[in-house]
Amino acid sequence: MISPVELALLALAGYRGTQLVVHDSILDAPREAFDRWQQKKPHAAGRAALVTLISCIYCTGWWVSGALLAVWLLVTGTWSGVPVLVHGFEWLAVAGAAALLNRWDDSRKDA
Repeated sequence: MISPVELALLALAGYRGTQLVVHDSILDAPREAFDRWQQKKPHAAGRAALVTLISCIYCTGWWVSGALLAVWLLVTGTWSGVPVLVHGFEWLAVAGAAALLNRWDDSRKDA
């Protein structure tokens, strides 16, 4: 199981990764390309789901947090020896903490 320090580190990384995918200008061109691609067939469910995935901080945050956690567990050698359910709870914890950081950040934009 990951430690509280690892949880905090992964939550910060998840928050930043989510901001990168959803908001940062460095990825404006790919996001616009996906949007144009989706507009060619606006009623295509798969295309709409993909565009929603990359524009929603909660959707993107879930997958970014999961990817970061999986890489962390594999690199540190802590994937094996622990029930998969524990890793599922770790994923929920990392994604939840990253989502809280995103909510806090979004609330500051209005101030």
